[in-house]
Amino acid sequence: QVELVESGGGSVQPGDSLRLSCVASKTVGAMAWFRQAPGKEREFVAAVDWRGRTAEYADSLKGRFTIFRDNTAKEIDLQMNSLKSEDTAIYYCAANANWGEIRFPDRYGLWGQGTQVTVSS
Repeated sequence: QVELVESGGGSVQPGDSLRLSCVASKTVGAMAWFRQAPGKEREFVAAVDWRGRTAEYADSLKGRFTIFRDNTAKEIDLQMNSLKSEDTAIYYCAANANWGEIRFPDRYGLWGQGTQVTVSS
């Protein structure tokens, strides 16, 4: 059974940067980040294909967030810059959706346990 383990969350101030990591226990296909704030639905953040060559982002996050995939294809990182209070959420790593459905959380078969990101002054 494949496991996804996130790390790198924490508490930061507005304008700070933070980098999240997600490591898979085995090679997986497309990988993505989602986030869920209290009282809200889980929303798509970014995704990268299995080769790390193609990425997609939520329109509202383009330019601030960047997704990376390492050459083992088992780890993805999410570099988050200029963080805002509205970025506060639990960030989840997910894997193995078809590329055409990467924005839909119910298309993913694998999820990590999540890591908390809190942006507050």
